[in-house]
Amino acid sequence: MLTKMALKLALNQWKKGGFSVAFWDGEEENYGEAPPSFKIIFHKEPPLKLKSTDVILAIGEAYMNGLIDFEGSMDDIMRVVALNTKPEQSQKYSRPEGDTDNCKIQKENIHHHYDLGNDFFSLWLDKTMSYSCAYFKTPEDSLEQAQLQKIDHILKKLNLKPGERLLDIGCGWGWLIIRAAQQYNVKATGITLSTEQFAAVTERIKKLGLEDQLQVKLINYQELDSAQLQFDKIVSVGMVEHVGKENLGCYMNKINELLVPGGISLLHSITGMFEDSTNTWMKKYIFPGGYAPSLRETVWLLPQYDFHLIHAESLRMHYARTLDYWYANFSNQLDAVRDMFDERFIRMWSLYLQGCAAAFRTSGLDVYQLLFTKGLNNELPLTNAHMYSEYTKRQ
Repeated sequence: MLTKMALKLALNQWKKGGFSVAFWDGEEENYGEAPPSFKIIFHKEPPLKLKSTDVILAIGEAYMNGLIDFEGSMDDIMRVVALNTKPEQSQKYSRPEGDTDNCKIQKENIHHHYDLGNDFFSLWLDKTMSYSCAYFKTPEDSLEQAQLQKIDHILKKLNLKPGERLLDIGCGWGWLIIRAAQQYNVKATGITLSTEQFAAVTERIKKLGLEDQLQVKLINYQELDSAQLQFDKIVSVGMVEHVGKENLGCYMNKINELLVPGGISLLHSITGMFEDSTNTWMKKYIFPGGYAPSLRETVWLLPQYDFHLIHAESLRMHYARTLDYWYANFSNQLDAVRDMFDERFIRMWSLYLQGCAAAFRTSGLDVYQLLFTKGLNNELPLTNAHMYSEYTKRQ
């Protein structure tokens, strides 16, 4: 009885949109100001651990533990979640301040997610092992094709020249630096905090015979010595979301230290509409320490380091499509995943992949590529035609 009362108290806080709940004792009740667009079904009574203000964490944990299921589309579910968790528009925005980066904590957070194993990620990622938003030129593009197009799109934006020094912060499984070396004849360095990724990239570079052009380091970006290393171009794809809100200034400052005057940097990042924290379920189970900065707080930092924004592009629907591919691939490999993890893990990751895809379609969640220069650069092409040309530059 107390559990149901606590649940009802929490669910009654969600006034916008509409949904229904079927409780474990057969009672059904509607919530919200609109007709129900989905249903939460309780198979049995959950343990009394619910915080009245944390519906997302409670529902997420209940789903992981098999206590509940949903009827209806995940898009409808995430639309209601977004309506009821959006910060007040009147909330004042304050400029983010830099702080000292905690390298040990960052490494532990990265290990939690990215070191689940190369065997696990290879089950549902494409052959390039790209774990970030792809770039679809047509709805018929395969995932691998779209991931290669994303990498090519980024490399074109960087306007690479032979012999230039490229840094990839958070290089993942390394395909971007490999493709940069092969197609543009640059010297590239990739860094990662994931031991699994580091091992895989090192092996790839060796197999391809690119040791003279490429190197990968198992190191935090803050540990790079700008007195010893300078780069013409710097890129990070899906990495800044892991530095934390308090360290956004530190990240930008490090880019400033490592980038040559007139150099170009591309920041590819998930962005939120507002400066609210990551929902508690995602932070606890998927991305500890994760924070998707808002577009405005990211852009706000650029002038502080004499960074000049020259191009910005939203890939919001591209990420929704990417996640749909990942979830489909994941679902087709459930027997293999069960050999590695338990049913609770499967439900957790299913909710994560489906929920994120829906969030990109229905909430303020976005992903942006921001291209900027350190100081003024008067040698750039007069138009952005080179970014969208079908021709991929090769040396």
